[in-house]
Amino acid sequence: MSSPSTLITPPAAAEPSHHTPRLRLKPAGSVSGHVDGAWWPRSRDLAAELPALLEVLATRPGTIERVTYHLTTWTSVPRRLVIGGRAVRLEGFRSQPPHAVTVTGQGRQRLTLLTLPPDMPKAAAHEALMRAARRDNADSTDMLLSPSRVAGAEFSDTATQRWEVDGGRVR
Repeated sequence: MSSPSTLITPPAAAEPSHHTPRLRLKPAGSVSGHVDGAWWPRSRDLAAELPALLEVLATRPGTIERVTYHLTTWTSVPRRLVIGGRAVRLEGFRSQPPHAVTVTGQGRQRLTLLTLPPDMPKAAAHEALMRAARRDNADSTDMLLSPSRVAGAEFSDTATQRWEVDGGRVR
């Protein structure tokens, strides 16, 4: 594990090799719900995945200052990463939802992204990306990744679906 003062700068040659991040955001001004969109990283190496993501996200919350993530979702992560000449704090928490990262910019503006598993099948990932980015989506990360939702099954009543997830059953 890196010390708190360790700064990791991704090699300049590595940044262009990454493709555009697989990302969908809700339209600006949407009701937030649990997530503000979804991201499908190519690996579990957060330090390698973040530069391309944060370059795109900087337009929404402004200059990125902090990224929080679930500790067990990613491989070894440094405490700070230099991206675009600025240090970004990376903080892992056990209390953070396992399938989410939160990006905080200037003025504490935040974006919380559903984070899809890198090995998720392409069709299922596309469906989850699109669903999470819907203007009116208020589903939790667990709901967005539940097998019935990923398979494309839609429920006509979101309240009924939440009730079933909490243990109720519709006959």
